[in-house]
Amino acid sequence: METREKVIIIGGGFAGLQLAKTLNNKNKKVIVLDRVNHHMFQPLFYQVACGRIEPSNISFPFRKIFQRSRNTQFRLTEVKEIDAANNKVICDGAEFSYDKLVIATGCKTNFFGNKDLEGKAFGMKNTQEAIGIRNHVLMTFEKLILEKSRSDDGNWNIVIVGSGPTGVELAGAFAEMKKEILPRDYPYMNFDHLKIILVSSTEKPLAVMSPEAQTKSEEYLKDLGVTFLSQEYVTDYDGDKVYMKSGKEIASNNVIWAAGVTGNVVDGFPAENLVKNRYIVDRFNKIKGYENIYAIGDIAYMETPKYPQGHPQVANVAINQAKNLGKNLLKKTSGDWIEYEYDDKGSLATIGKHRAVVDLPFIKFQGFLAWYFWMFLHLMLILSVRNKLAVFFNWMWSYFNKDSSLRLIISPNKKNETVQ
Repeated sequence: METREKVIIIGGGFAGLQLAKTLNNKNKKVIVLDRVNHHMFQPLFYQVACGRIEPSNISFPFRKIFQRSRNTQFRLTEVKEIDAANNKVICDGAEFSYDKLVIATGCKTNFFGNKDLEGKAFGMKNTQEAIGIRNHVLMTFEKLILEKSRSDDGNWNIVIVGSGPTGVELAGAFAEMKKEILPRDYPYMNFDHLKIILVSSTEKPLAVMSPEAQTKSEEYLKDLGVTFLSQEYVTDYDGDKVYMKSGKEIASNNVIWAAGVTGNVVDGFPAENLVKNRYIVDRFNKIKGYENIYAIGDIAYMETPKYPQGHPQVANVAINQAKNLGKNLLKKTSGDWIEYEYDDKGSLATIGKHRAVVDLPFIKFQGFLAWYFWMFLHLMLILSVRNKLAVFFNWMWSYFNKDSSLRLIISPNKKNETVQ
């Protein structure tokens, strides 16, 4: 019998999961390695952070996804190094050999080397960080109601750094939380003091979108009472104050960093294989200098005539690179392989109820219709029917009641701690 080719996929994000699904039940032996046991639908992390939906609604266990697969396995482990000379992946407590290796490790929050920011501000690139934001913000108000004073102004400022889709969506969600939810949860507190501050290095929010979307999103933010600070650069954060290049300072105990990402690079490759902390790949996603190692998604840097500076680090690129590579790997000869070309489907963002902006290749629109379009698209992209229904139910409950019941503070007990 013909020996099946063994394909190792590192990472189960949009790119890694799509590649595994493309190769599922085909004539390959596939092993997915990840340090968490589930795929996460990252575009809705901000709703977890604001208590709109539960983490389980947008998380999908790999073993459930591939429960009926005949050729795909999952291993929960952290990759330490790639031994390319011996075709091995070195993990925490295990080694895996491969015929072909695909790196789909995605990105992490980029603090630009600032250890104070990294240690004291919140990123939002995984479930734990989103829950951490929710816990910390809710605990702030629990402490305030006990103190019954405004002695620490930092408790009353939620600062979001970065005005891309994540930052804008977070700001809008927290602004609605301030108006509709917190006054009912804490009826004896004056939330007029609470400020949602969005710090942007650009003149307008959503700088990667159209001028129409930028102008409208700024208008929406102001309507919701968000303080938008344009063309400001955060230089440091000491846990009490945010410091900016202009000399401005903002007191805050709740700082969320959404100002950029950097690649999750795996050790084992020379520096010349990297650009902007991403692996240099050809049009087939093959890493420069290697014949059987590939990179897809946010971690891949591919120059094309249309994108001479590499593709944007968005889900659409990751998913379609994975589909293209999967189809190529299933072909009998590499001579039949098809080069990847990015087809930009557009971009969109929501800034609170009935407020959204949509840029499609053939049309741009904002407002009520854009908000419904955003909801429908995200609902369709969620993997399982059960999860679609759970998210839809929570959205409808929130829509009609202007509330949610998911504001749980979940902190792990210390070892051997007992509940009295």
